Amino acid sequence: MIVTIDGPAGAGKSSVARRLAAELGFEYLDTGAMYRAVALACVERSTSLGDVEAVAGVAGEMKLQLKNDRVWVDGSDVTDSIRSMHVTSLIHYVADNPAVRWRLVELQRNIAAQVEIVTEGRDQGTVAFPDAECKFFLTASPTERARRRLSELELRGETTTFEELLLQQEERDQRDATRPVGALVKAVDAVEIVTDGLTLEETVKQLKGIVEARQN
Repeated sequence: MIVTIDGPAGAGKSSVARRLAAELGFEYLDTGAMYRAVALACVERSTSLGDVEAVAGVAGEMKLQLKNDRVWVDGSDVTDSIRSMHVTSLIHYVADNPAVRWRLVELQRNIAAQVEIVTEGRDQGTVAFPDAECKFFLTASPTERARRRLSELELRGETTTFEELLLQQEERDQRDATRPVGALVKAVDAVEIVTDGLTLEETVKQLKGIVEARQN
């Protein structure tokens, strides 16, 4: 069974997907980490992110592994490195690259073909797994999403302002919605969950109930 969770940054997708997968006994796939890993690999290889073909080449050559909530690139654990604000600011170069997207979608499908999985991202229910048995679209108000992101950054020792995060978030939302390939769109058959005011446990309980009902 494939469960997809899509939605904008800061909606709680990663935390919800990780916990839901654990409670269902499924594997968890963070597809955003895959794009971050490509961006980081380009930086470390001094590849120009504006060179579409070169970036696609990096995505095709690098050895990317995701297991037990850790991410490796060419044998090195980059789990923490890919979460920096710098990498975040570069993701759109990778995510807007059609060749990179199709390469990573292929990897995602290969992973999901072997296990029951909860996969989260921007295009999981629309592009990667249009026939998934259960699809969710998680969202939250802009202020709530920015507040969550600020808390995450502070925990990692990075500093910024709430206003700056709101601006970056607005720009990212616009890019995600207008991307020529893999744009952020709610699948017509996805269940939308607004996470404002909900605890992680409450959100997971809602999703788990829907998944279990469809398993029966």
